[in-house]
Amino acid sequence: MKILVSDNLSKVGIEILKKESGIEVDVNTGMTKDELIKAIPAYDGLLVRSATKVTADVIEAGARLKVVGRAGIGVDNVDVDAAGKKGIIVMNAPDGNIITTAEHTLALMLSMARNVPGANLSVKSKKWSPKDFMGVELYAKTLGIVGFGRIGTVVAERAKGFGMKVLVYDPFVSDEHAEKLGVERVELKDLLQRSDFLTLHTPKLPGKALLGKEEFDMMKPGMRIVNCARGGLIDDAALVEAIKSKKVAQAALDVYDKEPVSPDSPLLAMDEIICTPHLGASTEEAQEKVAVAICDQVIDFLKYGRVRNAVNMPSIDEDLLAKIKPFLELGENLGKLVSQLTDSALRKVHIQYNGEVAAHKVQPITIAILKGLFARTIDGVNMVNAPYIAKERGVEVQESRSNEIHDYTSTIQVQVSAETGGRSITGSIFGKGDPRIVKFDEYYFEAVFSKYMLVLNNMDVPGVIGKLGNILGKNNINIAGFHLGRLSEKGKAVAVINIDSPPTSETLRELRETPNILEVHSVML
Repeated sequence: MKILVSDNLSKVGIEILKKESGIEVDVNTGMTKDELIKAIPAYDGLLVRSATKVTADVIEAGARLKVVGRAGIGVDNVDVDAAGKKGIIVMNAPDGNIITTAEHTLALMLSMARNVPGANLSVKSKKWSPKDFMGVELYAKTLGIVGFGRIGTVVAERAKGFGMKVLVYDPFVSDEHAEKLGVERVELKDLLQRSDFLTLHTPKLPGKALLGKEEFDMMKPGMRIVNCARGGLIDDAALVEAIKSKKVAQAALDVYDKEPVSPDSPLLAMDEIICTPHLGASTEEAQEKVAVAICDQVIDFLKYGRVRNAVNMPSIDEDLLAKIKPFLELGENLGKLVSQLTDSALRKVHIQYNGEVAAHKVQPITIAILKGLFARTIDGVNMVNAPYIAKERGVEVQESRSNEIHDYTSTIQVQVSAETGGRSITGSIFGKGDPRIVKFDEYYFEAVFSKYMLVLNNMDVPGVIGKLGNILGKNNINIAGFHLGRLSEKGKAVAVINIDSPPTSETLRELRETPNILEVHSVML
C-alpha cells in the first residue's frame, strides 16, 4: 500500500508509517494542484493538513485512492461528497486539538485583558508608559461561551480556575448537563447582555453571521470577544463599528472569513483587535497527537479494513453497508431535518424501525440519525463519536423494532423530546433507494428531500399557497416541489416545500407575518 503525505506532518507520524510493514510512504509537500493530480493515481492513501486542497479533480484522478486522512478536525479542504461518491473514505482526527484550541482561546483572552501585544511593542520601541496599558482582571468577570461542545467545555473548566462565572448558550445542551459542569445555560440575548468576555466555539451556519449589528447592540458595554472557531461567525464591519462606538472594548481573532486575511482588512488597522494567523491547533503536542491518530487510523483501514473517525461512512463491513446504505442516508437526513425543527435542548430520541429494515443491524442507522441531529451544532461529529456526544449531553436514545409491514415495506420514525415540546418525522425508501418523508407529526404525505427546504404549519384555507408563492417569487426563490398534508378541511396543515436556494431572513420574516401561516422553518441538508 502506498501513502502520499502532501502537507507538513509531524515527524512522529511519518516514522509510524515508515516502520509499518506493507506500507510505503512518500512525503512531497508544496505540490501544485496539477502536480498532485499527476501524482495521486499511484497512491492508496493521502494524508493532508489544511494546505492541500483535495478537490473533486484530485479525487477523480485517484484511481487507487481508498482513504484521505486529515490531520485535524476540519475537512473544509476535502471534497467529502466527491470522495463519498467514489467510495473513498475521508477520516479526520477530531480530538487532537481540543486542549490546544481551548488554551489559545485563553491566551487571547489574557492578552486582551492585560494589553500584552501593545505593551510588548511599546517596550521594544524604547518606550516606558505603563499607564497606557491599564488592564482588567478575569477574576469575578462573566464569561459567555457560545457553543458548549468539547472545546467550549475545556474553556469553561479553565475559566472557572480564574474565578470567572460562566454562561453558555447552546440550544442542544440541557440545564442538567450545564449544572453538572458548573455553568449556567442561558439564551443568546441574555448571554450578550450579561457577559464581560465572550468566546465562540460553534460551526459556521448558512446565512448571516452569528454576531452582527443587532447582536452588538444587545451587548453589555465594554465587551471583549474571542473567536478561535470559524471565520464568518462575526460580521467584520459590524465589529469595527462596535469598537469605534466603544460598545466592544477589544476583540481577539484567530480565524477569518477569508484566509489569509487581506492586508487591506480594517481589522488589521485597529489597535483594539488582536490578530493571530489561525494558530488554534498550532502546538507541537497537538500536531503530534493528530499525526499519530491519523496515521494509525489510515494504517488500520488499509491493512485491516477497520474504520475510525470517518466523516462520510459508518464503521461497518461491506456486506452490511450494501444492505443498509439507503437507510443510512435516510436516517441522517431525518436527524438533520428534525434538529432544525427543534429549537431547544434535546431530552430524548426514540427511533422506531418498522418492516424489513427492522431485520437488519440497525445500530449504524441509529448512529447516522444521531450524527444528523448534532451535525449543525457540533464541529467534527461523525459516526464514531455521535453516541458519545448524546451520552455526554444527557440525551436518552431508545430503539424499538417491529417486523410488521403497514403502508410501506420499511419505515424509520424519529421522535424527539425537547424542553419546549417534541417532533416526529417518519421516512421510507422508495424504489431502488429514493428516500422520502412520509409522515410529519400526525400529518401524512410523501415528500422528497432536497438541499434547501421550507417546512410550514398553516391553516388550510384559500390563498395561503398563493401568498407563499408570491413571497418566494418576489425574493427570486424557485419552488422545486410542494407537498401538503392535512387532517381535515379548513383545519391545520403541514407543507414541505423544496426550494432551489436558501431564503433570506427577510423572506422568512415575510412568511411568518403572513396571515394563516403559523410556523416557518428553513432547513438545509
